Amino acid sequence: MPEDYSTLTDLAAEGSGLDPVRRQKLADLREAGRDPFAHERFEVTHHAAKIVAEFEALDGQTVSAAGRITSVRVQGKVAFLDITDTTGRIQLYARRDEVGDDLFDDIKHHTDLGDILGVSGFVFRTQRGEISIHVREWTLLAKSLRPLPFGKEYETDSGEEKHAGGLKDPEMRYRQRSVDLLVNRDSRERLLGRMKIVRAMRDYLDTHDYLEVETPVLQAMAGGAAARPFLTHHNALDTELHLRISLELYLKRLIIGGLDRVYEIGRVFRNEGMSTRHNPEFTLMEVYAAYANLDDMMALVEGMFRHICRALHGQENFSFQGQEIDLAPSFTRLPILEGIRLNAGVAPEELTTLELAHAVLTRLGLPTENEPTVGGIIEKLHEKFTQPTLIQPTFITEFPAETSPLAKKMPGNPALTRRFEIYMAGAELGNAFSEINDPIDQRERFAAQSDLRAGGDAEAHPMDEDFLRAMEYGMPPTGGFGGGVDRLAIILTDAPSIRDVILFPLLRPERG
Repeated sequence: MPEDYSTLTDLAAEGSGLDPVRRQKLADLREAGRDPFAHERFEVTHHAAKIVAEFEALDGQTVSAAGRITSVRVQGKVAFLDITDTTGRIQLYARRDEVGDDLFDDIKHHTDLGDILGVSGFVFRTQRGEISIHVREWTLLAKSLRPLPFGKEYETDSGEEKHAGGLKDPEMRYRQRSVDLLVNRDSRERLLGRMKIVRAMRDYLDTHDYLEVETPVLQAMAGGAAARPFLTHHNALDTELHLRISLELYLKRLIIGGLDRVYEIGRVFRNEGMSTRHNPEFTLMEVYAAYANLDDMMALVEGMFRHICRALHGQENFSFQGQEIDLAPSFTRLPILEGIRLNAGVAPEELTTLELAHAVLTRLGLPTENEPTVGGIIEKLHEKFTQPTLIQPTFITEFPAETSPLAKKMPGNPALTRRFEIYMAGAELGNAFSEINDPIDQRERFAAQSDLRAGGDAEAHPMDEDFLRAMEYGMPPTGGFGGGVDRLAIILTDAPSIRDVILFPLLRPERG
């Protein structure tokens, strides 16, 4: 250790906002030859939750645990500390005459809330009945140089555990997710819940013989959805590439290639606005099955959603924003035009021509500009009047062909398609098709979308000749579904915003 260590520390920390008292404690420890950052590892035999859950078997047994100090109470020659690890909290009990003066004085003079501690001792229950570790040895593994805004946990008269204080400002929580996870139990549990959702989704698909695959993030042409892509440049090839907006077209190539059941859970990127339901970078799950249709996809979605709900909540119902949602009954099926008739009072025959559809918008007091297709107007009316009513899980079916360039047309009514969207708690959670496998029909749909692009619609689907070439080798009848993992997590974890279920959501850069 250099003699001028404290000076170097001051220079390194100048303007950094580090706590000068904590910096001094670190310097004192290093002067004494006990640098907390010198340790490379610590053997953990038991986590907090396991010690509590298996107390009867562990009572009197020696364990090693590690975690962050969240509470310190020194009473004469006895100290009580709480440490928290990934699984929960455990109390530590230390006596001066057992751990020695140096280590006991460290508790009083050199440790702070937020420091990371490794301990060894035997499991016991205190006189007040709290399961604890009777400390024999302890090691400071890392010093927290910034104070953490820990809240207070307490128990109500009814026995309910409550948490007060902590980091509450949403902007700070999203920007400083590390701190948010440390001090806000609700945030940690919600984000862990999202991870359980992804694990349960994989488990369901794997056990139903779907093969998980990976497809390119960088694509020469971004297709499979109506969205603006992000552009990037590859220097070696000197070519512009897009970040993918969907997983669809490459997964269909695999269906064509003979992989009959495939799925992917991956990030997609859409250069769009941000809201409580939209983040430009989000996680999509898409699944495709050869020789299956839209009805098979409905059965898959019902089964998968119930499986995920059971994995997260232990049952097939849950509460979102005070509304009880039940996944046990068969999901409702509602044609999009029927929903508009019920909720907006607009008959299907009023939406057969662009002139009539514009008249409907005018009558309802909605703008008519930037609505060049009947299909687009139908979807706008659905979003305005029907979607907010869809609290219980509902399949909206029979979408217009103009807005469904990848779905098969309805037999007997080519203006509509074999497509559904799944809704719950007023939010759209996924989109499914009986997929087009006729390359001539697909080319005509892409051509119509190309006309829209030429007219200024930046979200219209591009003409993808490479995908059409693959289709021309022959694609079996196929059912496909794509669902937003983040939106499903919002509903199942009762989150107020998509930012609460993404570990590191996109934010405007900080200034200064």
